[in-house]
Amino acid sequence: MMYEIFTEKTIIINASTFYNFRKNLKIERTKNPRKKIGFTSTDDDLNRKILEKENIDIFMPLLQNRKDFQKQRNSGFNQVLSKIAKKNNVIIGINLDEIINSRGKNKADILARVKQNIKLCNKNKLKMKFYGRSVRDIYSLKALGLVLGMNTSITKTL
Repeated sequence: MMYEIFTEKTIIINASTFYNFRKNLKIERTKNPRKKIGFTSTDDDLNRKILEKENIDIFMPLLQNRKDFQKQRNSGFNQVLSKIAKKNNVIIGINLDEIINSRGKNKADILARVKQNIKLCNKNKLKMKFYGRSVRDIYSLKALGLVLGMNTSITKTL
């Protein structure tokens, strides 16, 4: 279990079970009622369960250490999760630290998975945002978003 405070207004919770996430969510909501709460995990079943049942603000799928399928990338985000996120008004986060700290083929795989997630978000008109400790200036983030395929309407709200 890990807490990451990316900005003064956001807390990202990484949990391995639904019970642990629910317990930590309750603690954070009482301690910091104005902060946005996000979730990240590598378990796809847990991701769907939390998107469906819990009231979170940000969902950030972990893209590192995933094994791709034969004909498609495994980005931890699919059309089912995107429809659930649209219904619950959840922002899809992109972990900028994950991109910056990776090297070689691993970085190329992560960027390809981000690009796939951006296509799904464009299709369903979901909000997206870059998060991380090493957040660059806003112009660099907008340029990266446009290169990866974000709509200009999404990059205006970064």
